[in-house]
Amino acid sequence: MNPSVAHVGIAVTSVTDALSFYRDVLGLSPGRPEIADGATIVSLHFGDVAVELLEPNDPHSPVAKFLAKRGPGIHHICYRVPDLESTLARCRAAGYKLIDETPRRGAGGRRVAFLHPKTTNGVLLELTE
Repeated sequence: MNPSVAHVGIAVTSVTDALSFYRDVLGLSPGRPEIADGATIVSLHFGDVAVELLEPNDPHSPVAKFLAKRGPGIHHICYRVPDLESTLARCRAAGYKLIDETPRRGAGGRRVAFLHPKTTNGVLLELTE
């Protein structure tokens, strides 16, 4: 399996408000809300790639901090890789700063790990299998 885009995370102040475009204009059906990392997450599928709307429910969560600093917008891009541990090992060896040294459980129970945007050209990257 080659790496692919799994999803794009978009920080929003209100999932309900943001859903109107995706539901009413694009005709998409949102997934069930999930709670992870101090945010409510609603997924919308565009073929094999999803858009995750991220609304903070904890004022100290990463999404809340992002919104306070930058406002609504693209929060992160998630890449699907065939082997998360070996990809993280290659990241370490190449000098990328890992936010998650080992995989953890993210939305949907998937194993995930984040890379710091200071070492990835200003983009918060998430890796998953």
